[in-house]
Amino acid sequence: MVRRTLLTSLVLVQTLAGSFFLAWVLPYHGGNLVEKGLILLFALLFAWISVGFWVGLFGFVVRRLGGDRHSLLHRHGPETLARQPLARTAVVMPIYHEPVERSLNGLRATYRSLQDTGQLEHFDFFILSDSRDPKVWLAEREAWYHLCEELGASGRLFYRRRRLNQHYKSGNIADFLRRWGRDYRYTIVLDADSLMAGDTLVSMVRLMEREPRVGILQTSPTIINGRTLFARVQQFASQVYGPIFTSGLAALQLGEAAYWGHNAIIRNTPFMHHCGLRKLSGFGLFSGPISSHDFVEAAFMGRAGYEVWLEPALSGSHEESPPALMEELNRDKRWAKGNLQHLWLLLFTPRLRMAHRMALVNGVMSYLAAPLWFCFLALTTLAAARLFLLPIEYFSAEPSLFPQWPKWNPQWALGLAATTLFLLFFPKLVAAVDLAFSRRLAQHGGGLRLTASILIEMLASALLAPIRMLAHTRYVLEALFNTTLRWAGQNRSHETRWRDAFINQSPGTLLALAWAGFAWWMDPVFFYWTLPVALPLILAAPTSVLLGRIWLGQWLRDRGLLLVGQELHPEPVLRELHAAPDFPQPADETTAFSRAVIDPALNRMHCSCARQSHRGAKARQVQRLTQLCLEQGPDSFSRRQLSLLADDATALHRLHEQAWCARPDRYWGREVAKFQGIDYLIEPTREPAP
Repeated sequence: MVRRTLLTSLVLVQTLAGSFFLAWVLPYHGGNLVEKGLILLFALLFAWISVGFWVGLFGFVVRRLGGDRHSLLHRHGPETLARQPLARTAVVMPIYHEPVERSLNGLRATYRSLQDTGQLEHFDFFILSDSRDPKVWLAEREAWYHLCEELGASGRLFYRRRRLNQHYKSGNIADFLRRWGRDYRYTIVLDADSLMAGDTLVSMVRLMEREPRVGILQTSPTIINGRTLFARVQQFASQVYGPIFTSGLAALQLGEAAYWGHNAIIRNTPFMHHCGLRKLSGFGLFSGPISSHDFVEAAFMGRAGYEVWLEPALSGSHEESPPALMEELNRDKRWAKGNLQHLWLLLFTPRLRMAHRMALVNGVMSYLAAPLWFCFLALTTLAAARLFLLPIEYFSAEPSLFPQWPKWNPQWALGLAATTLFLLFFPKLVAAVDLAFSRRLAQHGGGLRLTASILIEMLASALLAPIRMLAHTRYVLEALFNTTLRWAGQNRSHETRWRDAFINQSPGTLLALAWAGFAWWMDPVFFYWTLPVALPLILAAPTSVLLGRIWLGQWLRDRGLLLVGQELHPEPVLRELHAAPDFPQPADETTAFSRAVIDPALNRMHCSCARQSHRGAKARQVQRLTQLCLEQGPDSFSRRQLSLLADDATALHRLHEQAWCARPDRYWGREVAKFQGIDYLIEPTREPAP
């Protein structure tokens, strides 16, 4: 309570001082409606960045004092934890149209790291697929089969695909808990790009065993494996600035922290009893399933009397960044709608703890800040236009005997802008000081290279901030109008194409050109004030493309810039990931469906995972599709038709038997020949297959 009161006092005092300062900067000192709106918006935005500033400084102080004495790891020493027996734990990875090889390579590295601890017997692994495309989920199942064979993990590593994927990721985890949650005391949730060390998994379970009132324990994952310049900037920021911010956040939240939905452990029984998410009962945006589930589940766990902890000192927890700006913004579009739904929960959910309410507010503001900033810029332009183009208002709307002389104070405005930049960038310099005190400068290339890297990251942040602002403003408006949200897998590897970048960024570029042109026509001085926002928007397309280039990220890495410790001295789980062999790939171009039919071992595996048979009209449809597939092959089938066949054990078995009897000049005969490595030089005929 003392820490939060201190933070609140500092933010309020700072915000009041900044707002008062702005009032004296404005020509009419807040004397008209436009300027009142400017001051209100400025206060909200200034308070928002002020919170981040003080959280970073709190974290720096906590780290310099040797860590938070209230944290879970400080309560229980290494010797105490080492003696703590483990409980049965499920490690689940929900996936949806993800790159199969990367997801399962990360799971393989995590599995082997856990195996090295000697505690594997207490853990089971589950791949929970929501993929809809049969070409994807058949490939997932095939890769899982090969991974089980490689690791000897049959009976410990499981794969399940939901046939009805309701309520997105939260529904996938809820479905798992309904079916198997009672078999395990804990569940560790991973993302498709998560990577966790075995020691970290074991420590998480032991901490939960030592602290029976903890319902959720969240680690602080660092970003790894950045290849593009964009991903490397995010990776550098995560590993250099992240420790002070997460330490400060943990010190302020204590047992009322947020849950980020992955790289965390949950206590199954209270989670199942108290964290079920009902559909919202409101209108428009505030109806239907909750898209952003994690903060809400943490709030419900806290309401039930359990603690939620963020533990930054738990190392060995990692994730990956989207490779380019467009991919990040596509992800943000989903998150924006989900976070704005929290407004309904804030208003109509009783008995939530104040810290969890503030976490929900933080989630809302992470996207609502963008349209507030946009409105602030619009009102600033309107105020400047009134001053330069319209007659001066000597008398305000309120009765007054004396005229009001407008006075613009550009020097004060420069001071206020400098103060805002100080709040934004000073914590980053403090993080560099923390690195120096921790003797970790060598991990980032030394003092000079670290300084250059921080300047590169600051430049990238300055270029990206207006682009994100405009995109998030659009997403908030789309969410408020409840536009249809498309749930799709993420691109985690492809570079941005010029054509896509120009199409995606052209509205913002045209808007910025019009705004800057109007500012120049109105007054050159105001034009120069618009440049920090207008210029990044004008250059948004080339910025998006260049930041998404792998060669540019590699070029900087070769020169020791944007380096992180894992690149110089990777921990064992990272070495395991980088050394992972490729999953077996066919030498030919057969599809996952064809391999499921032809390969005897894969066919048996897929048949064991599929429905034994459909019934009624659907069974007759499957029979017709099976015969058509035998005659013509699957190339002309739709996703739904392929799914019906691939999810029917009887159909798969019949296809397998008949394919191996097909003539060599027919589709399945040629597929069998490819599988056997035989090259038949026979022209196809139109005769029906036997």
